[in-house]
Amino acid sequence: MHAFPRVLFDEAHSESWTIRREIAEAVNPTHPDDSSYARAAELLRHLGHTVTAHAEGPLDPGTLRDHDVLVIAHPAGERWERTTGGGGPLLSPRELDAVRDFVAEGGGLVVLAEEEQDKYGNNLAELLARFGVTVQHTTVRDPRHAHRGVASWVVAPPATGDGLLAGVKAACFYRSGVLAAEDATVLFATSPDADPAGAPLAVALPYGQGRVVVFADSDLFGDDSIDDYDHRTLWGNVITWAARVPADAPADAAGSGPKAALFGELKALVEELRPLQVKDGSVPEEKGRAKELVAAVAAKVGELAPHFPHDAAYLEAVQDDLARWAGQDLGVPDFLASLDRFHPDTQRVDGLEHLVVFPMYTQNGNPDRNLEAVWIRTIWPDWLAELEAGGYDNPMFVPIAFEDFTSGYDTHSAVLFPETVAVRQAPARFTWGGIFADRESARFRRVSRAAVDTLKLDLPPDAARLLASQRLAQDTFVLWDLVHDRTHSHGDLPFDPFMIKQRMPYWLYALEELRCDLTAFGEAVKLERRGVPHARYVQHAILFDRLFRFPITGPRVRNYDGLGGQLLFAYLHRNDIVRWTDNRLSVDWDRVAGGVADLRGEVEKLYRDSIDRSKVAHWLAAHELVSAYVAPDPSSLWARGADALPAEQKAKVDAVLPDEFPLSMFYEALRRKLADVVESTRGIRA
Repeated sequence: MHAFPRVLFDEAHSESWTIRREIAEAVNPTHPDDSSYARAAELLRHLGHTVTAHAEGPLDPGTLRDHDVLVIAHPAGERWERTTGGGGPLLSPRELDAVRDFVAEGGGLVVLAEEEQDKYGNNLAELLARFGVTVQHTTVRDPRHAHRGVASWVVAPPATGDGLLAGVKAACFYRSGVLAAEDATVLFATSPDADPAGAPLAVALPYGQGRVVVFADSDLFGDDSIDDYDHRTLWGNVITWAARVPADAPADAAGSGPKAALFGELKALVEELRPLQVKDGSVPEEKGRAKELVAAVAAKVGELAPHFPHDAAYLEAVQDDLARWAGQDLGVPDFLASLDRFHPDTQRVDGLEHLVVFPMYTQNGNPDRNLEAVWIRTIWPDWLAELEAGGYDNPMFVPIAFEDFTSGYDTHSAVLFPETVAVRQAPARFTWGGIFADRESARFRRVSRAAVDTLKLDLPPDAARLLASQRLAQDTFVLWDLVHDRTHSHGDLPFDPFMIKQRMPYWLYALEELRCDLTAFGEAVKLERRGVPHARYVQHAILFDRLFRFPITGPRVRNYDGLGGQLLFAYLHRNDIVRWTDNRLSVDWDRVAGGVADLRGEVEKLYRDSIDRSKVAHWLAAHELVSAYVAPDPSSLWARGADALPAEQKAKVDAVLPDEFPLSMFYEALRRKLADVVESTRGIRA
């Protein structure tokens, strides 16, 4: 399954434009920019799209099947334009049917027509009539809204606030015709001063399962025009919006086959054992049956071991630890020996599977150290490996996905950490940490989609695609987690960067987690410029997860992730980047990156200044920073300043209210509306 659109640019029907620069230079040697869409193609490739030219042969179902968008750019007879040649500008009846069926079945079609359309000898009119669109034979003139004073170069603002035009404030139509369309969204229209007045210049519409976009001018995205106004953004938006989103595979348990059957048997044994255990993992009663189950689990692990030859030493140690546990009358389990032999961090190979059997608690899941059996798959695509090796080093990070699991993971837990395993003593150091990117991304998509619908938020096409595609979301989360996780040990940090072994007010945890996400956002902006296509989606994922899911998920007791989301929303709202008006959320997409960078600057300044402060002074300064945007509880002692706090440090921490920074009215309402959606993500499978 592919994450990014595959775009087919037709050049087999005497088109006036080509994505192949060498062809443009051959067709129009004195002014190749007037025949070239090469820069438009490169822009799409920068966004992750695959772009190919259809240079010969018909547009039949076989040709179209492996693509998500078809672009037809101004076919013309040789009398009127210099063209790519081929079989002439006419599509055959079979081709017209094939294109229509391609769209009806989910494909995208982008058509670029021209002024005085009828003279060019093509049959775009016949094609577009199938979608209810007509190109009128005219040339628009508008001297009052002219580019460079040329009356036929018409500058138009968006005619709609639809997310399809996010980041687009104006476009120029050079010698354009006009359109008529049924049940279409008008993207741009001529002004009341134009001739003709108030007529569509570009439209978008659904058709069957697919989408169609039509422009009445083809020059907008040529090499000599694509940098004018907001044409680059418009081009990227239009192609992404029109593109088919591949359907996700149905979420289900592990499939068939010997390995799946054996794991199912192991899972059944573990599930029978788990209720016999108490919180520390020991079995105080029914020891006879429990020992039979432990022996059976060990035997089943042995049967499964040949399916995981790279984990042979670890799985042998698991069997030994199980036998030792039974031999010690099932007291508190100790799996240090097997934990020491499990090193997925040294085996980061995309698709490599592991069988994991440990007594452990699951963070945000089961607090007891029950035996768990988890069948996992490593996510390590080549593009991620290159990033990790080239400056985003994170040797402990292991992105993973579920194949199957026991009931400790039928929860909200999405991590596999060695710290959670029952051992007699902690290892000298932990060398790996696993994050289930499949569950994190699936949970993100479900809650974000519900929030977007509830808040009536118009999404840019790439953000909409992120919420529609599990594959894209999963890869996006892998990149986000890679950068976030390493950030804990980078930057100006106040002593203990993780703040795990110190007892301190929970807003310090909130700021640390938020700092890592703000840094990941900033790095994603840089990576997007470098041409890492997932980086653009990381920015959307951080924004949506922080604004929508984090604040309304979990109890309101020292909810540090929730507080980080509250702070981000309040900061962006205070600066008019997000707006809540008429029961509708809107986002100034062009200003989001700047707003995130500004908040990051405030947080990093707090960190730098903390180096010269006492611990309590730093805590107070952090409280003041959060309080500047998120109102603390009116009864908060911390909000009253140092004089109101107890003298003893432990008492100061005890004075922190369980919900020191309550949810705003906005979030209280959102939480009520989305409570069932959030709960439905428990145990979610991607």
